[in-house]
Amino acid sequence: MFVFALAVVFKLCTIQFVQGDDYRALAEERTVKNHEIPANRGNVYSADGSLLATSIPKYDIRLDAIQPKQATFNKYIKALSDSLSKYTGKPSSYHQNSITKARSNKNRYFLLARNISYSDYIRLRNFPMLELGAIKGGLIVEQTTRREHPMGGIAERTIGYERVDEDGNVTRPGIDGAFGVKYLRGVNGSRLKQKIGNGQWKPIVDYNQVDPQDGYDVYTTIDVNIQDIAHHSLLRQLELYEAEHGCAVVMDVKTGEIKAISNLGRSTNGNYYERLNYAVGESHEPGSTFKVMAFIAALEDKVIDTSTVVNTYQGSKRFYGRTISDSRGHGEISAARALEVSSNIGLATIIDEAYAKQPKKFINRLKGWNLHEPLGISIIGEGIPDIAEPGKTNWSRNALPSMAYGYNLRMTPLQTLTFYNAIANNGEMVKPRFIKAVKEFDREVEVFEKEVLNQKICSDKTLGEIRDILKNIVIRGTGSRMYSENFSMAGKTGTARTDYHNYEEWRKDRKYVSSFAGYFPADNPKYSCIVVIHKPSTKVGYYGADVSGPVFKRIAQKIYTETPLIDEVESLEVVNAEVETSFEAYYDIANTYKTIMPNVIGLPAMDALALLENMGLKVKLQGVGIVKNQSITKGVKVKSNQVVVLDI
Repeated sequence: MFVFALAVVFKLCTIQFVQGDDYRALAEERTVKNHEIPANRGNVYSADGSLLATSIPKYDIRLDAIQPKQATFNKYIKALSDSLSKYTGKPSSYHQNSITKARSNKNRYFLLARNISYSDYIRLRNFPMLELGAIKGGLIVEQTTRREHPMGGIAERTIGYERVDEDGNVTRPGIDGAFGVKYLRGVNGSRLKQKIGNGQWKPIVDYNQVDPQDGYDVYTTIDVNIQDIAHHSLLRQLELYEAEHGCAVVMDVKTGEIKAISNLGRSTNGNYYERLNYAVGESHEPGSTFKVMAFIAALEDKVIDTSTVVNTYQGSKRFYGRTISDSRGHGEISAARALEVSSNIGLATIIDEAYAKQPKKFINRLKGWNLHEPLGISIIGEGIPDIAEPGKTNWSRNALPSMAYGYNLRMTPLQTLTFYNAIANNGEMVKPRFIKAVKEFDREVEVFEKEVLNQKICSDKTLGEIRDILKNIVIRGTGSRMYSENFSMAGKTGTARTDYHNYEEWRKDRKYVSSFAGYFPADNPKYSCIVVIHKPSTKVGYYGADVSGPVFKRIAQKIYTETPLIDEVESLEVVNAEVETSFEAYYDIANTYKTIMPNVIGLPAMDALALLENMGLKVKLQGVGIVKNQSITKGVKVKSNQVVVLDI
């Protein structure tokens, strides 16, 4: 027993003097620690300063029911219960009984209000007893933030968010996600809390140890008015054609700024919402919109010109054991006309005859435009383009003619639009841009300028020829239903099969991707635009000209009829010779005549009035306009408060 007692004493001494600091630190860590306070994320704005996303603070109000002294509790409990009754609508007795019971149960974390606004928080913290603060009144305030999108579902996926799930996995779609880490997130603060049991932590004081620093604000290129037009134009067509999903993008031709981007997918109940960012993330076979790229390659390599005759037969032709078809036969037509009527046979024949023995030449032309690489935009999740080439598993003798009319390769809608935008922009390919600037209040943290991907995609001669053809497609080609005498547009229709790998199944349930890519106005382009609609109901229609074309036309026309025009004044320093002369005359008189009556005949009445009153005279005006007569003649010495009558 004596030895056992010595061992106990030895252990106690070891714990107290040797390991004491470690155990005390462990106890402190388990009962008191700093809790992180998330910083408010910066706001996301449209190009004109309209709010697209913001962080709204929300508050939980709790009461440490045993913190107030008994005298304080007895003094304020009735008044606090009355105030809570007015706030919640529940009887005062209900609140008084609940708080009294919480004090009896030694509840140090009693919930009074959850997820309330800032104005309600200010109201509650001024209630009796709570106004005494954390030490005397037992007030506990916990703040959280919630991301809000004032525009609702419009462009919600593009605006995006940053979320962390229970497992710590981070999801960052859209602009909010792309710029969250560097700019929007801010720096978190900290607050000291004490563990009070049952896994609950209570703030020790009602102020922060380290205040959070809010994130910077991001100003996007989105135009709210154009975004609204694109969203509702796309939604209307998706509903009409009962399509699975679709997207529409509008880009400023010169700068590459994305003015609108709408992505709508159908839910299980048939409604459409911003489900995924299809325009940025979905790679698919572009179909006939790719014919423009193939045609430009052939023109640039001088294997054809626009007048080259190509035989499209009667709408059917065999290529290496496989039949390629058109919707109808066109016989022998020019290469330009083949593109206008979107002949699969015409483009397949042109490309196959020119490049079958040297396919790398065609592929290298596409690679020269960087069509095989992502654009490298800021938004996370850009789809990867895929272009077949010799050596790849998807290459065969049929690959080249298939690529000529948009199959056997994959691109995103935004990547396709970037090429069409280059055509509209005199050959200069610019990178699509979603952000204009990052600011801290009025201070610019970073400004994003135009970024050029390719100085010139083709010669001016080719550029002029392809622009004429794209204009003619709307006038007399596959897009003729879109033609308007009052508003010019240029572009290319596209209708591509999808999910066709099991051809027999596809024939039973045919699915298409309908698209239209182009720009407007045709002769002096301001905006480029692409509309892609996936799997419209074939019972209603599926051709690009019928499904996507009307959306393009509606967007183009509404932008120019509903978007307000803004005139900018280059300088406020406007020189008017007549005004300058008049002022000089007035200034000379005012500085020459102090006590002697000047000649004011011919001056405007207001100028004469100001001049004479500054001399101390009392002026009576008879009429309106230019002074014709004055009661005191020029050169007469005048006195202060002397009356002078001016006939106008």
